[in-house]
Amino acid sequence: MSPTDKQQNELKRTMKSRHLFMISLGGVIGTGLFLSSGYTLSQAGPGGTILAYLVGGIIMYLVMLCLGELSVAMPVTGSFHKYATEYIGPATGFVVGWLYWLTWVVTIGSEFTAVGLLMQRWFPHVSVWIWSAALAIILFLFNALSAKFFAETEFWTASIKVITIIVFIVLGAAAMFGLLSMKGTAAPMLSNFTGAGGLFPKGLLPVLMTMISVNFAFSGTELIGITAGESENPEKNIPRSIKNIIWRTLFFFIGAIFVLAGLINWKQAGVIESPFVMVFDKIGIPYAADIMNFVIITALVSVANSGLYASARMLWSLSQEKMISPFLGKVTPKGVPFNALLVSMLVACLSLLSSIYAADTIYLVLVALSGFAVVAVWMSIAASQYMFRKRYVKQGGDIQKLKYRTPLFPIVPIVAFLLCLASCIGLAFDPSQRVALYYGIPFVAICYLFYYLKNKVRSK
Repeated sequence: MSPTDKQQNELKRTMKSRHLFMISLGGVIGTGLFLSSGYTLSQAGPGGTILAYLVGGIIMYLVMLCLGELSVAMPVTGSFHKYATEYIGPATGFVVGWLYWLTWVVTIGSEFTAVGLLMQRWFPHVSVWIWSAALAIILFLFNALSAKFFAETEFWTASIKVITIIVFIVLGAAAMFGLLSMKGTAAPMLSNFTGAGGLFPKGLLPVLMTMISVNFAFSGTELIGITAGESENPEKNIPRSIKNIIWRTLFFFIGAIFVLAGLINWKQAGVIESPFVMVFDKIGIPYAADIMNFVIITALVSVANSGLYASARMLWSLSQEKMISPFLGKVTPKGVPFNALLVSMLVACLSLLSSIYAADTIYLVLVALSGFAVVAVWMSIAASQYMFRKRYVKQGGDIQKLKYRTPLFPIVPIVAFLLCLASCIGLAFDPSQRVALYYGIPFVAICYLFYYLKNKVRSK
């Protein structure tokens, strides 16, 4: 590749610190918090849900500490698979790249479907696919214009979610402790934590069983690693963004879950569409359901927007490593990997179709694979950081010269890896999620096999 071609295929460093922070936060705050938290509460009880999200937050924290060191030392787009390629092996890097790409294209399709369904609240006579198609076109244009334009739109959509959660925590806590009256009921105080069944009404096993979905709810924080190659000042912005995202995500999730568990009995939580709507309605906020419907739609749009960005960058990165066609490595003068963006959107739309016409077969498998893939990618980040530090020291590198260092090495990467592994093992105990192992492990094996066969043919 000539210097001119190489320059034409490079991305632009246009993202500021506030963009990195909101992109990562926007990717993590979605249906996992607004909708799925009710299911987790019904399965694990109030104490179990808080424990599950707390452990999930700790896993996220440890993984982000590992990612911080890697991203600052090597600020490249598509970071996870490049780190895995360099420090674990090219085949593992290939697998990690495809796993992460698959995670997001499936998520994008499901978000499109969910937006269409939620819009029917206000426009019951308009077909779901029309809203899904309209959103797909809008997000494609947002991403195709420039990375900076995408980052700006994501900053504002993510801001709506953050403001909503802050308002929810403040008003919910006030209602919980009697500072704000609720319709038809007295302030519950801590009765839902101390009442029938206690903190763990079904024991501790449901905590392990729900960990994969809780980890999936925290997924998106690792987007900071993807944006590293387009950050204006990665050495300064990435550590700051990681520090902010860790503590604020923990505050938003744990704070919101504590309020939900305090205001909603765990026996009721699994049968309501959104626990947030129920709480706002109890407090007496007018048009509570409509407000939350709008916020959840915004959350879905934000997640899909981040997902389209991430999936396109991962294909571009795989192409740069000559693992897939160079066609997917071309970028526009604005620094957008247009071909990778187009392919990701087309496959996301196929995922969208499977959610409508094959929801009980193909789509179920894709969603299960997606949840499994997130945790597998997190495991690769922890393992890559461990191998990076070992090699760095072996080659005579001075640890003090690393601009961002993972603390308590090697404890942090080892514990992060083992906790992620435990989450995968927890899938085996949940019949409804066990399918992720049935299809996830063979998918990984097929990716490895494909890589080795492709390279064997190339070498001949």
